Formats: sequence, C-alpha cells, structure tokens
Amino acid sequence: MSATTLPVLAAAPPRNLLRPLVIVAGGVLLVLPAFADEYWLNSILIPTITMGLAGIGLNLLMGYAGLVSLGSAAFMSIGAFSAYNLLLRAPWLPLPLTLILAGVIAGAAGVVFGLPSLRIKGFYLAASTLGAQFFFEWLFTNFPWFANHSLTLTISAPRLDVFGIDLRPAPGRYLLVVATTALLYWLAANLVRSRIGRDWMAIRDMDKAAAVIGIPIASRKLLAYGISSFYAGIAGALFAFAYLGTSDAHSFDLDKSFEVLFIVLIGGSASLFGNFLGAAFIVLTPIFLTRLVETLGLATLFDNGFLINLEHLLFGLTIVVLLIREPDGLAQLLRGIRTRSAVWPLRA
Repeated sequence: MSATTLPVLAAAPPRNLLRPLVIVAGGVLLVLPAFADEYWLNSILIPTITMGLAGIGLNLLMGYAGLVSLGSAAFMSIGAFSAYNLLLRAPWLPLPLTLILAGVIAGAAGVVFGLPSLRIKGFYLAASTLGAQFFFEWLFTNFPWFANHSLTLTISAPRLDVFGIDLRPAPGRYLLVVATTALLYWLAANLVRSRIGRDWMAIRDMDKAAAVIGIPIASRKLLAYGISSFYAGIAGALFAFAYLGTSDAHSFDLDKSFEVLFIVLIGGSASLFGNFLGAAFIVLTPIFLTRLVETLGLATLFDNGFLINLEHLLFGLTIVVLLIREPDGLAQLLRGIRTRSAVWPLRA
C-alpha cells in the first residue's frame, strides 16, 4: 500500500500592516502644522512626541534589557542643561550637533549611574538609580553656573535655528521635534533588531544563560544605560526648549521620572510605538478629565484644590483599570484588535 502524498501548501506571505501605517502617520505629522493651531502644537503634539521619545529611552532599558531606572528625569535635565550651556558658550555649534552632544553627556552620566547594575538588581538597583534623580536636581539648583548665574536659576534656548531657519515659532519647534524623534525612532528600531538588541533580550530573559553562551553581560548592561540616557538627554533638551521654553531643575523632578515610567507601563514594555500611545494617554487624559469636570458643572460646586485632587484620583484609577485590563499595555491591546479584525467575522 503506497503512502498518499499530501500536497504541501505554501505559507501565505505575512502582511506587514505596520509599514503603510507608519508612512501614513509620518505624512500626517508633516502636514499637520498647516492645519493645527498653536494650542494643538504647543500643548498636545509637542509634549506627546517629546515624552514618547523619553519613553523610548527607558523602554530600551526596561523592556529590552530587563534593567530598571527611576531617574529618567535626571538624565533629561542633564540633556537640557548641557544643550543650554553648549548653545550659550559655543554659539558656533549647529543645533543638531548640540543635541547630539547633550545626549552624549547624558549618556556618559547614565553609564556612571548604571555601574551598580553590575552587582545588584531589582529593588536595590531601582533605589540606586533614584539617587541620580536627587543628585542632579540638587546640583543644578545649588550651582548657578549651569544656569549662567541666573537669579531665578532658569534656562531658555539662546537660539533655535537650523541652517539659518528660525525654529522659534510653534510650527518650527514642532518640525524640529518630529524630525529628531523620527530619526531616533528609526535608530532604536534597528538597534533592537541588531545583535546588541538580541543580547539585551537574552540578558533580560536569563542573564546567567546569556553569560554561558558568551554574551558580555557587563558591557551590554552599561551600554543599555548609556543609550537609554542618551535618548533621555535629547528628549530633555527638546522638552525644555521646544515645549516649556523656560525651565529649571524642578521641571525635571521625581514626578517627571514617574511620568516616563508610566508611559512605558501604559504603552507596553518592549514596544517602541507603544511609548507614543502611553505619552498620548499621559498628556490627553488630564485634559479630558478637566473638560469632563467642567461639563458636569463640578467646577462651581467645589474649590480648585479639590478638583485637582479629584482629577489626580480619576487619573490614577484610569491607569489601574487599564493595567488590569491589559497588563502588556496599549500596544498589545491594539495588536489584539488587529488580530481579531483580520479574521472578522470569525472568532479569533
């Protein structure tokens, strides 16, 4: 009895739905300044993109390398103050190079504060990185040289121009943020697919097994802290000059570090695009809650302090409910929706 030969069916080519989505989103972002007013650019789009970039930096460290940091805002402040002093004391430096150098300085500081990761992990590592937050906030507050001996200890961009093009208007600052973020997003996407990214994920999953197969654990961990802080430094410079305009050390306090952490948790660990979903949630939810309070007429019944605490309470409850509903973040939630829609009306 001869065996029946079954035909081999070729696997259907995977449909890459993300690439056209990214292209469309990029086109929309480029033409958006022609339609959006200054409120949308200054209060929503610029902070969302900038904080999403800071989230990418922390996600490279936490989501891909499996390490932890509670001092992201400290490295954002290093980038902001470094860019300010470079623009002030070396006015011949072009703005793109200034941002890169500010990121490098923040990255070097990240490597220094990442040294404890070679010996400790978990809660103790988180506590050690928290030291960077308090140290640099103290440093930039008590040494006025970093703020050019300003009485208010505030900094603002001495200039914002690229090749003679003034970027101080809202559309110019928006395009600066979009162009910088797009380039760094592309670099991060290629980095996580490279050997370095694979080494990070191996260390994240089981560091002892990674050491057995020859991965240099120490250098990869320090590289993760350096690159994460590099991204945070550039994000801090953009946040200070493209969004706030004028800032000080307290603009990058512990609350800002927790905001970046929440962006990663809400958007999704080990997801680059999820950082912008988390940033949009962080930026838009308080605005939505404020409008909701006004619509319900609560503003006339309670004082401003109570309403602020109520908004914080609702904001925290929203985060808790979201993480219970989808612990892997908004990125995983969208992936699930896309998977179910691909086989609709059948059940996934």
